[in-house]
Amino acid sequence: MAGGEETSLLRTISPGEFEQIRDLAYRQFGLDLRAGKEALVAARLNRQLRELGFHTFREYYQHVSEDRSGESLVALIDALTTNHTSFFREAAHFDVLRDSVLPRLAARAKAEIWCAACASGEEAYSLAFVVLDHSPALRQKLHILATDISTRMLAAAGAAVYPTDRVETLPEAQLRRYFLKGANAWRGCYRVRPEIRRLIEFRRLNLVNFKPPGLFPVIFCRNVMIYFDKPTQGKVVAGLTECLEPGGYLFLGHAETLTGITHGLRYVRPAVYQKPEGVER
Repeated sequence: MAGGEETSLLRTISPGEFEQIRDLAYRQFGLDLRAGKEALVAARLNRQLRELGFHTFREYYQHVSEDRSGESLVALIDALTTNHTSFFREAAHFDVLRDSVLPRLAARAKAEIWCAACASGEEAYSLAFVVLDHSPALRQKLHILATDISTRMLAAAGAAVYPTDRVETLPEAQLRRYFLKGANAWRGCYRVRPEIRRLIEFRRLNLVNFKPPGLFPVIFCRNVMIYFDKPTQGKVVAGLTECLEPGGYLFLGHAETLTGITHGLRYVRPAVYQKPEGVER
């Protein structure tokens, strides 16, 4: 289809339709679509309308609301959010993990980490690489729970196949140690080795409404709360805090802060917080 023809098929969103989508996204995911984002929402959802054959956003909203499988809701959140990530993104956090946290885990019977909002998996695998580089002996007791709301992202994370440009910043030693280099049809790609993939459990989880998946000494929940308003951020932080064991660390994205949120965590450094010792759930 020519560019002009495709542009002519772009649907505009009415104020009422925007409010419907906005309310749905907020109720289901806590996504805060502020007024003024009408054009952005329309642009990102137009592909959904074209693929499903709908002529209005009202029709699309009705379809998503009535889809019992939940897949349409997942497609909606995928379209409205940016699942951008990379290996060792915000690298200073991995230094804190290595220097301040892993020595404490070495003496434990189990080393468990929760990687929330894992997107396509790079963060979860980065956590595994850091742990194994620091102490290969931890492999026998390491378990990383990696969660995301998107089944599409979880499928990509579980497959663990990445094009060369996604891994080119990694040290050559890590590429050799933790990846298989693709050949033939997979030329130009790398895949995380199966023995590393087995250390990570990928599971769908909605941070706005979830049952605690366990108690963890480390939780990475980075670059997702920027999509929430303050009340939702407070709810998410309360849920994450409940899942932190006393003395456990919570890592947020560097653009995120707990300022204005009531919490019982101790500030350690930018975007790093710790649950005080002696504090139960």
